[in-house]
Amino acid sequence: MRGFFGWGFLLQLIAIVHFIRRRPETFWLWIIFLGGPIGATAYILIEMIPDLGLLRGSMKGFSRRKRIGDLESLVLVNPSPGNYEELGDLLLEEKRYKRARECFDLAINVRTDTIDPFYRRGISAFELGDVSAALPDFERVVKESPKYDYSRARLYYARALAGIGRPDQATPVFESLTEGTTEAVCYAAEFFATRERNDEAKQLLDVIALRKRTMPAYQRRRERPWLRRASSLRRRLPLTN
Repeated sequence: MRGFFGWGFLLQLIAIVHFIRRRPETFWLWIIFLGGPIGATAYILIEMIPDLGLLRGSMKGFSRRKRIGDLESLVLVNPSPGNYEELGDLLLEEKRYKRARECFDLAINVRTDTIDPFYRRGISAFELGDVSAALPDFERVVKESPKYDYSRARLYYARALAGIGRPDQATPVFESLTEGTTEAVCYAAEFFATRERNDEAKQLLDVIALRKRTMPAYQRRRERPWLRRASSLRRRLPLTN
């Protein structure tokens, strides 16, 4: 037992580092501090170990980077649009937006019979800050398939419209997303807040809070960034008179 409590400080330190990085519910911080090694152990078992499932994406990164290297060599001898699209997809996942955009450009120069490379080229341009160039790609995708990528294409389209100073056109698009994913609802609430439509923003934040209460634990972990972002926005909104 003394050995266990001798490790208590280390357990608490590990738990606190994880808490700072992942930001779960605030009450866990009190459990870690006041509960000592027992509280830290409970946190590690209930919050930290299940989070290890989120690291699978990092493990996939090794094989993804290897495949990128293989494709970079392959396109030199076989510059087919399919190879460039696959390479662009992988680079997009690695957040290498500039090179991904170049790959989608090369694929689109040869083939324009599918909207996916337009969509992903738009994302690459958007993430590079070239919103004006991204907008026509999103517009093309949304016109052909409004619910493409679980309506994320429409979300990017709305954000692009707002980003180039066309909020009146962005408004109906955001309004169409208010029953979408947590990400989409969060962005819609932020947009309404910028337009001083605070009551509507709060209603959407209430929707997110309700969803959070009914989400299974694995989903709360996956959507934690959006849940945290929604909570932050709620604190910034003025109180209702």
